Amino acid sequence: MLHHVEMNVSNLKEARLFWDDLLGQLGYTLYSEWEKGVSWIYGETYLVFVQTEERFLEAGYHRGHTGLNHLAFHVATRTDVDAWTERFRAQGIPILYEDRHPFAGGPNYYAVFAEGPDRIKVELVAKK
Repeated sequence: MLHHVEMNVSNLKEARLFWDDLLGQLGYTLYSEWEKGVSWIYGETYLVFVQTEERFLEAGYHRGHTGLNHLAFHVATRTDVDAWTERFRAQGIPILYEDRHPFAGGPNYYAVFAEGPDRIKVELVAKK
Protein backbone atom coordinates (compact mmCIF):
# COMPACT_ATOMS: atom_id res chain seq x y z
CA MET A 1 0.00 0.00 0.00
CA LEU A 2 1.35 3.41 -0.91
CA HIS A 3 1.87 5.53 2.21
CA HIS A 4 2.59 8.95 0.67
CA VAL A 5 4.15 10.82 -2.21
CA GLU A 6 6.08 14.04 -1.64
CA MET A 7 6.82 16.50 -4.41
CA ASN A 8 8.78 19.73 -4.45
CA VAL A 9 7.14 22.68 -6.22
CA SER A 10 8.66 25.92 -7.47
CA ASN A 11 5.86 28.13 -6.15
CA LEU A 12 3.87 26.75 -3.21
CA LYS A 13 1.23 29.49 -3.35
CA GLU A 14 0.52 28.81 -7.03
CA ALA A 15 0.55 25.06 -6.46
CA ARG A 16 -1.96 25.43 -3.61
CA LEU A 17 -4.52 27.06 -5.92
CA PHE A 18 -4.42 24.06 -8.24
CA TRP A 19 -4.03 21.20 -5.76
CA ASP A 20 -6.48 22.55 -3.15
CA ASP A 21 -9.19 22.60 -5.80
CA LEU A 22 -8.37 19.30 -7.48
CA LEU A 23 -7.71 17.22 -4.41
CA GLY A 24 -10.61 18.72 -2.46
CA GLN A 25 -13.01 17.88 -5.28
CA LEU A 26 -11.62 14.33 -5.49
CA GLY A 27 -12.37 13.71 -1.81
CA TYR A 28 -8.98 14.37 -0.26
CA THR A 29 -8.90 16.20 3.07
CA LEU A 30 -6.35 18.79 4.11
CA TYR A 31 -4.04 16.82 6.39
CA SER A 32 -1.27 19.19 7.41
CA GLU A 33 0.10 22.57 6.45
CA TRP A 34 3.16 24.52 7.49
CA GLU A 35 5.11 27.49 6.17
CA LYS A 36 6.83 25.56 3.38
CA GLY A 37 4.43 22.73 2.68
CA VAL A 38 0.99 21.20 2.66
CA SER A 39 -0.46 17.70 2.53
CA TRP A 40 -3.81 16.11 1.75
CA ILE A 41 -4.98 12.64 2.76
CA TYR A 42 -7.40 10.12 1.27
CA GLY A 43 -7.82 6.92 3.21
CA GLU A 44 -4.36 6.01 4.43
CA THR A 45 -2.44 7.64 1.58
CA TYR A 46 -1.40 11.25 1.50
CA LEU A 47 0.17 13.66 -0.96
CA VAL A 48 2.67 16.28 0.15
CA PHE A 49 3.79 19.39 -1.72
CA VAL A 50 6.81 21.29 -0.43
CA GLN A 51 8.39 24.56 -1.57
CA THR A 52 11.63 23.80 -3.41
CA GLU A 53 14.65 25.32 -1.70
CA GLU A 54 16.01 28.40 -3.48
CA ARG A 55 19.31 26.68 -4.30
CA PHE A 56 17.48 23.97 -6.31
CA LEU A 57 14.97 26.12 -8.19
CA GLU A 58 17.13 26.73 -11.24
CA ALA A 59 17.23 23.05 -12.22
CA GLY A 60 13.43 22.98 -12.55
CA TYR A 61 11.22 19.97 -13.18
CA HIS A 62 10.33 18.13 -16.36
CA ARG A 63 8.22 14.98 -16.45
CA GLY A 64 10.32 13.67 -19.34
CA HIS A 65 13.42 13.45 -17.15
CA THR A 66 14.16 10.58 -14.82
CA GLY A 67 11.71 10.72 -11.92
CA LEU A 68 7.99 11.23 -11.54
CA ASN A 69 6.09 11.39 -14.82
CA HIS A 70 2.55 12.09 -13.60
CA LEU A 71 -0.14 11.52 -10.98
CA ALA A 72 -3.29 9.64 -12.03
CA PHE A 73 -6.58 9.64 -10.13
CA HIS A 74 -9.84 7.73 -10.50
CA VAL A 75 -13.11 9.56 -11.10
CA ALA A 76 -16.41 7.72 -11.12
CA THR A 77 -17.73 8.28 -14.64
CA ARG A 78 -17.03 9.65 -18.11
CA THR A 79 -19.27 12.58 -17.20
CA ASP A 80 -16.80 13.41 -14.42
CA VAL A 81 -13.92 13.32 -16.90
CA ASP A 82 -15.85 15.68 -19.19
CA ALA A 83 -16.64 18.03 -16.30
CA TRP A 84 -12.98 18.15 -15.26
CA THR A 85 -11.93 18.78 -18.84
CA GLU A 86 -14.20 21.82 -19.02
CA ARG A 87 -13.13 22.98 -15.56
CA PHE A 88 -9.45 22.79 -16.53
CA ARG A 89 -10.10 24.67 -19.77
CA ALA A 90 -12.02 27.40 -17.91
CA GLN A 91 -9.07 27.78 -15.52
CA GLY A 92 -6.56 28.00 -18.37
CA ILE A 93 -4.97 24.67 -17.45
CA PRO A 94 -3.59 23.02 -20.60
CA ILE A 95 -5.24 19.79 -21.77
CA LEU A 96 -2.62 17.42 -23.14
CA TYR A 97 -3.06 15.20 -26.21
CA GLU A 98 -6.08 17.25 -27.41
CA ASP A 99 -6.00 15.47 -30.78
CA ARG A 100 -6.73 12.14 -29.03
CA HIS A 101 -8.81 13.38 -26.09
CA PRO A 102 -10.58 11.70 -24.28
CA PHE A 103 -9.11 8.42 -25.61
CA ALA A 104 -5.40 9.35 -25.43
CA GLY A 105 -4.81 6.27 -23.26
CA GLY A 106 -6.46 3.95 -25.80
CA PRO A 107 -9.91 3.12 -27.18
CA ASN A 108 -11.24 1.74 -23.88
CA TYR A 109 -9.54 4.28 -21.61
CA TYR A 110 -11.56 7.47 -21.01
CA ALA A 111 -9.44 10.15 -19.35
CA VAL A 112 -8.29 13.73 -19.32
CA PHE A 113 -4.59 14.54 -19.16
CA ALA A 114 -3.83 18.06 -17.96
CA GLU A 115 -0.74 20.05 -17.06
CA GLY A 116 -0.73 21.61 -13.60
CA PRO A 117 1.80 23.89 -11.92
CA ASP A 118 5.46 23.13 -12.72
CA ARG A 119 4.12 21.26 -15.79
CA ILE A 120 3.24 18.26 -13.61
CA LYS A 121 0.94 16.02 -15.61
CA VAL A 122 -2.33 15.06 -13.94
CA GLU A 123 -4.59 12.33 -15.26
CA LEU A 124 -8.21 11.75 -14.30
CA VAL A 125 -9.57 8.44 -15.56
CA ALA A 126 -13.15 7.16 -15.47
CA LYS A 127 -13.73 3.92 -13.58
CA LYS A 128 -16.64 3.12 -15.89
